[in-house]
Amino acid sequence: MPRPQLIEHLFHFEYWTGLKNMIKMPIPYMQYNQSSSFNFYSFFYHKEGQGKTGTGFALDCGAGIGRITKRLLLPLFRTVDLVDVTQDFLDQARMYLGEEGKRVENYFCCGLQDFNPQPEHYDVIWIQWVIGHLTDDHLVEFLRRCRSGLHPNGLIVVKDNVAYEGVIADVVDSSVCRDLNLLRSIVARAGLNIIYEEQQQNFPEEIYQVHTLALR
Repeated sequence: MPRPQLIEHLFHFEYWTGLKNMIKMPIPYMQYNQSSSFNFYSFFYHKEGQGKTGTGFALDCGAGIGRITKRLLLPLFRTVDLVDVTQDFLDQARMYLGEEGKRVENYFCCGLQDFNPQPEHYDVIWIQWVIGHLTDDHLVEFLRRCRSGLHPNGLIVVKDNVAYEGVIADVVDSSVCRDLNLLRSIVARAGLNIIYEEQQQNFPEEIYQVHTLALR
């Protein structure tokens, strides 16, 4: 079975840079995805007392044109940073986000395997539908750097497709889909704990299951 270490970052970069107009590209089941993400984070957003997550700064990882930033993070946080490997997507994000984009502080063009979040800066680091483009080792190291980038009581949220068993390779975009046991082991290697976990509902059975993990 193909292992995540076989991911070709150059092929991945060339694939995504070939997709020129993401604004007009529909995302299947987006309405279910956004509402479930909001409900998931609301548990921490409305938490009182010790452990309550702040609302100052968020980081959108693998941000693309900023769909998650626009529909989830900007409504909840004062300031958002975006990081994506494709400069064209970040350029589109400036247009897509419109007036609310004034609250985006940084558009970082960088692969996550090389990205270093500013230490102790973010209340939430949101990582959605992008970890399949990182090798196991790169993902472990990136999560460790994310942990260092959190404010006290900050939170890392990982939301992604999960295989039913093992590792499934996608030859089209040079990514992989890991099963939940492997994802949990990677989180543990990064020195993080899963404090809350949820499976996406309302998705057809024939597509990958989607899980969201809150990490500290």
